[in-house]
Amino acid sequence: MEEYHADDHRLVEAFLDGDHSGIELLIRRYRNKVYTYILLLVKNQELAEDIFQDTFIKVIRSLNQGKYQENGRFLSWVMRIAHNLVIDHFRKEKQMKVVSNDNYETDLFNSRKLADGTVEDMLVGDQITREVRMLIDYLPDEQKEVVIMRHYAGLSFKEIAEQTNVSINTALGRMRYALINLRKMIRERNLNLTSY
Repeated sequence: MEEYHADDHRLVEAFLDGDHSGIELLIRRYRNKVYTYILLLVKNQELAEDIFQDTFIKVIRSLNQGKYQENGRFLSWVMRIAHNLVIDHFRKEKQMKVVSNDNYETDLFNSRKLADGTVEDMLVGDQITREVRMLIDYLPDEQKEVVIMRHYAGLSFKEIAEQTNVSINTALGRMRYALINLRKMIRERNLNLTSY
């Protein structure tokens, strides 16, 4: 397949017709998005690379078995496979800690003090980002997933709903409870994430 600009459907068809450059082009086209998404979820480069490879092995097998239904959403389909493999990994590891809900919410990701400032402010901002990322790991799986997809992978709530196969309201609810849980953990640990 010579055309880099060929649409996903044509590249899938080329692969199914025996032209392996079709799938190679699709992998190159979406490598960064899929790999970055996996890495943001697992926070381990080797593990992310393994899951990335497993994702495209599963993509190729599924294509060969006729399991892909062309609907103009090849990337969404691939991301769903990657997402499921990450979830499978975490289920095996079973390291998640559940935090109960309460009635207070604040958007930790929307602080004006993180917008610009001195080198010291940037260092403190980096520390805050690391602490928030660490706290995210303690969220229940479904809440953690929505936070990462929204604030680290940059997906809209509509895209999150599609990726996780839930309604937009459910995705929004999971984000709400994630923020409630994060606020509770910040209070319990007596962390100050908003002032320098």
